[in-house]
Amino acid sequence: MKMHKTRYYSWKTGSMAKGCKLCVAGCKTVVFITGLCSKHCFYCPISEKKYGKDVIYINEWPTRKIGDLIKEIELCSSKGVGITGGDPLVKIDRTIDFIKRLKKRFGTKFHVHLYTPLNLVNEKNLERLYGSGLDEIRFHPDIVDNKLWGRIMLAGKYKWDVGVEIPAMPGKEKETKKLIDFLEGKVDFLNINELEYSDTNASYLKGHGFKTKDKLSYGIKGSEELAFRLLKYCSGKIKNVHYCTAKLKDKVQLAKRIKRRAGNIAKPFDIVSKDGILMRGAIYLKELRPSFSYHSILKKINTKKRNKIIKRLNKIKDQLKKDFKIKKNLIEIDKIKLRILTSVEIVNRIKDEINISFLENVDMDGGFLGDKGLFLAVVEEYPTYDQFELSVDFL
Repeated sequence: MKMHKTRYYSWKTGSMAKGCKLCVAGCKTVVFITGLCSKHCFYCPISEKKYGKDVIYINEWPTRKIGDLIKEIELCSSKGVGITGGDPLVKIDRTIDFIKRLKKRFGTKFHVHLYTPLNLVNEKNLERLYGSGLDEIRFHPDIVDNKLWGRIMLAGKYKWDVGVEIPAMPGKEKETKKLIDFLEGKVDFLNINELEYSDTNASYLKGHGFKTKDKLSYGIKGSEELAFRLLKYCSGKIKNVHYCTAKLKDKVQLAKRIKRRAGNIAKPFDIVSKDGILMRGAIYLKELRPSFSYHSILKKINTKKRNKIIKRLNKIKDQLKKDFKIKKNLIEIDKIKLRILTSVEIVNRIKDEINISFLENVDMDGGFLGDKGLFLAVVEEYPTYDQFELSVDFL
């Protein structure tokens, strides 16, 4: 079969798995169900905040509430989820519960795929996963050690899509081809991922002699060349093979999901770029203006103090509305980042007119504002839960 370049900076033979088709369209929400894993791969890219910890993230939103998951799916207009980890089978009861509740809420056509190594794969766990409504299972076999490969065949008795996903690891071409020979006739698809550096695996990859292919990429030198050779080797053995590049994840998958979310969460005062980036006006308290330790300071604020700050912000917002005749829908409190949001036009209009003395009429409850100064800025940020800042320009 011939290799074809896709529109998504990737290559394939045959067709992409349905989960991949939805991912490249930005239609999948990522459910990181636990950082606990039955296997410890030296190339694992999971961040330190997740690795080895029993935490749940939904598109990088840390939460354990199914309601938050449903909300994120709706905000992103997702047509399915990809469940990953860690190893979802370490927390099989939680995984099953999430799948069942998502299928109940969004219907049987809502597509769910899941990644797992082979360590905890057995007939009982596979039966439970299939019974919960899982549509697609992707195995992560050990490329070098073949003793668990046979467990992949256990999934063949169920009417779901079965695939294998592996990194293109330079120096392991012979072993990977042996795995491909084994998979012939046993799986519906094979995904080959470009091996990447991350903050977590950098020292391990360096210790194994791996280097990035250039200064602008996290992709490992030699990984892409190997992937192309493996694609050719799969011809006549595995019909549907997809080589997923590092660029696809960053430039396509994430970008499209961000654009979908931006369209759903943008406020009347936001300017949305063609890439889904939000441009907005922001008003900060002096002690909570963005700085080097901004995010860590926000995390340390307890509920009681947070509520007091929100109360103060509401009083300031009401005073601003009155003094500058700002419409109700063009100004609001950001309870996550503890700031006031409005339009770029409004912060530019009031920056030279604002008279800080109006705050003298506001009960500051102990003078939290210090010298009672406010900081106005134009910010550009992602429309994600953490609203990661791309730029903050103080006026």
